[in-house]
Amino acid sequence: MWVHLMRVLVQILGLLSAELLVGVTKAEQMDMHQRHVVFDNSATAENYFHSQASVVAPSEFEIADGKCPVEIGHFVSPPNCLRLMWNSVSGGDWRVSLNVATRYGRQFELDGDTLSLWCYSAEGLSANASPRIGVRAANGVGLPDIPLLVDFKNLPAKQWVEVRIPFSSFQGLHRGTREVKFDSSKLASITLVQSLDDGQPHTLYLDDIRVVDSTVTDRTLPFAPHELEVEGFARHIDLTWQSDSSGNVCSYRVYRSEDGQNYLPIGTRPSNCQRYCDFVGRPGARAHYKVSAIDIRNNESSLSDAAASMTRELGDDALLEMVQQACFRYYWDAANRDSGMALEIWPGDENLVAVGASGFGVMALVVATEREFISREQSTERMLRIVRFLRRADRFHGVWPHFLDGRTGRVWPYFGKFDNGGDLVETAFLMQGLLTARQYFDRDGPVEREIRDTITTLWHDVEWDWFRKTSDGDVMYWHWSPDHGWHIGHPLVGWNETMIVYLLAIASPTHSVPASLYYSGWAGTSDTAVEYRRNWSRTTQGDHYVNGNEYYGIELDVGCGTGGDLFFTQFSFLGFDPRGRKDRFTNYFRNNRSLVQINRAYCIDNPRRRSGYGPNCWGRSAGVNSGGGKPLPRDDNGTICCSAALGCFPYTPEESMAALKHFYHSIGSKVWGVYGFHDGFNQTQHWFEEVYMGLNQAQIVVGIENYRTGLIWKQFMANPEVEPMLQAIGFMTDEDD
Repeated sequence: MWVHLMRVLVQILGLLSAELLVGVTKAEQMDMHQRHVVFDNSATAENYFHSQASVVAPSEFEIADGKCPVEIGHFVSPPNCLRLMWNSVSGGDWRVSLNVATRYGRQFELDGDTLSLWCYSAEGLSANASPRIGVRAANGVGLPDIPLLVDFKNLPAKQWVEVRIPFSSFQGLHRGTREVKFDSSKLASITLVQSLDDGQPHTLYLDDIRVVDSTVTDRTLPFAPHELEVEGFARHIDLTWQSDSSGNVCSYRVYRSEDGQNYLPIGTRPSNCQRYCDFVGRPGARAHYKVSAIDIRNNESSLSDAAASMTRELGDDALLEMVQQACFRYYWDAANRDSGMALEIWPGDENLVAVGASGFGVMALVVATEREFISREQSTERMLRIVRFLRRADRFHGVWPHFLDGRTGRVWPYFGKFDNGGDLVETAFLMQGLLTARQYFDRDGPVEREIRDTITTLWHDVEWDWFRKTSDGDVMYWHWSPDHGWHIGHPLVGWNETMIVYLLAIASPTHSVPASLYYSGWAGTSDTAVEYRRNWSRTTQGDHYVNGNEYYGIELDVGCGTGGDLFFTQFSFLGFDPRGRKDRFTNYFRNNRSLVQINRAYCIDNPRRRSGYGPNCWGRSAGVNSGGGKPLPRDDNGTICCSAALGCFPYTPEESMAALKHFYHSIGSKVWGVYGFHDGFNQTQHWFEEVYMGLNQAQIVVGIENYRTGLIWKQFMANPEVEPMLQAIGFMTDEDD
């Protein structure tokens, strides 16, 4: 369980194929946007999630659920901006903080010596009436606030004006007794506060907030995007384009026209993503599009040539195919360009390669090949790049680390210095995908032979037995470090997502462990195993592996408490097919279905009255902003993880389809983006950020495919090592699914 939930804790605390990539501009453009842009759009029209606002009477200040309000249809960068409405009165106060949007897996530094804000006032605004502004770095060091319009006599009416404030200006007006070392590259927040108490109502709009380099004066226009292609689906139209601008593009601006003549700006995309999804909301809608490129100085290129398309009705099969193809793009378009491996998170560090997520991505690649989203030639080229990279990447007793640097293949100890060795769980997730690919790519040619042979070598190299700690150890362990040994002393004890570790370890033809470890480790009932389950679940229900209780009238054979996050039903069962077989405890297909039904029933019951929950809006699991994903009140912050319901199609096809249609048709653009459904959303908090995780997007692709055809189950189970392993453990035939 810790393998996936560590990502949540960190978040709380603190080569692509030639037809999809032009040179190395992706890396440069990604840097351009992430190194400079603080705010260009809010994901919702209700308020800006990354903000906090407060007011002290008798002053007045507009607040939307404790955050800064958003203005739609008025902007520099479409489609919205921030709105500040206030009346500053003597004795009162108001303030609003705009936070730099950071999340785990996204490490970057802002680059520049000057803060740039675009400001608009319908009535005009004098310098004395303007708010004061202050800045604070990630280490807590802040600079004294100064007048926003410190270098302006007034802000002209009905005109967007760029206000530039050198960071040196903050210290220039205030000389204290102590030296202040403010690092602008680590800017964490910008705060606007009440200034002079003039007792008059004011409205100020803010947009396109950036950190810029004052020495850059280039006014050369970027090249216009080209090769714009559009395709209509049920409720949205997909756009994709190419760009020849080498590193000087900060963002793209999308224009739409209903008549093909009058184009209006509707959206903004970061420069590392040459895609856009336009939700027009109904089938039969035709729209025309053009795209421009914007540089750091807001110079705008000419518009691209136009392209048009129309939305259309989609049946259930076509809708599933649309979702699979979009979610697969995460592992194709957004993959690390050097290794072909999956990124941990997007937006994020483009070189932070996730080993387990890459295994899931390989299975998604097999689905995409079979469904002809890509050609077999494209697919094998990518697979060959992946396995060659893995062959030369860092391994520890044949086991890959949790994260690799996609450029070098070196271990990336993202979670700290002790995380610099082999991660057995991530390796098992990867190997599950590789063995699936070994069966699928079965043609007699040099490329597919090399893929199969390399995977077999990698499979044989994994020293599963080393991770028993000792030759007679009765449980397997998660992590070993060449410098710190078994410091991360985490035993792999079920019920959770790690069953696949034991299955593969027992199946290994070269470094196997005894089948008895399935019962002493995974399903163990030793004092250590019972204590482990109690520590993470905080319940005695299921602490001896077997549960046997009913929740919402649904009996659960195996699992702690209500069963845990729904990724427990997915990660070990993307390749391993639980249908028609059982061990001495349960039929895991049936048990997984019970877990899903309990999770859904919890969301219907909705004991904490979270917004949106219901029979068609459910799915608690670990992900971005989930705060923990168990179906329990203490874990429930209101976040629905999209892959939770959609990755469970094999177990609850009708309920999962109802959730899919609700997410797409009813919530729409708030939860659907260029790589399919977002990682999650929270209607209670108005959190709808476009963010995707490598561990979760493939659950949707593969889960839907196993429901539709069983493709991935068939390929993995066809490996000759699988059936003898199941027999050694004692799995029996059971048709009661």
